[in-house]
Amino acid sequence: MELEPLYKIKVTCAYCEKEFSTSRVRPSLKRAFRTDTDFCGYYREENPDYYVVRICPSCGFASTENSHHRLTEHQRKAFEQNISNRLVKRDYGGRRSWENALETYKLALLCAQTIGEKERIIASLLHHIAWLYRYREDHEQEQRFLKHALNSYIKVYENEGAGDNDARLMYLIGELNRRIGENNEAVKWFARVINDKKIMDAAMIRACREQWALLREEMQSKGEELTEEVKG
Repeated sequence: MELEPLYKIKVTCAYCEKEFSTSRVRPSLKRAFRTDTDFCGYYREENPDYYVVRICPSCGFASTENSHHRLTEHQRKAFEQNISNRLVKRDYGGRRSWENALETYKLALLCAQTIGEKERIIASLLHHIAWLYRYREDHEQEQRFLKHALNSYIKVYENEGAGDNDARLMYLIGELNRRIGENNEAVKWFARVINDKKIMDAAMIRACREQWALLREEMQSKGEELTEEVKG
């Protein structure tokens, strides 16, 4: 028997506190056959990224497993005044199409911005929306959301300071700069990871070296003049 790729989990809504069901992709089926250099994955069956956002069918509040589990009174009022009263409630608990996934991410982004969610979550939502547009080869919208995600990741770096995932965050900032054509900025971030003796993440150091080399090749193939920074 072929295993059904989706299974249901129970979630308690952070806003209305009602329990609801949402779908997830089975862990055994989450292996991507290809992954882009900014960690966007490609899957032969169900895409697990389509099911990251959880939307309460009773009140419409959208979140992820990393979001606040309970809202403050101030956050509740912000959601009620700005979103809840205007929202057409829908049940996203079953299988999701690309269009459904995009709707859930945009609602989650709106909720996160409205209640003042952690910047790291906002950055991730923006980045995932860029990936969704990449799947459809919508370059204009992908670039738009990559720029928003980049600005948000920079805020995370500036506001949260050094952390365990610092190398990965710095690499991502460099890689998104490369993807939007800000080559000199990209090199600065790659160089920070490579030259910081406190960073011991060998995988991220190697990735920064590879992307720096790729950037040089891309610029040379286009006949662009290499700055001293890019030359390294």
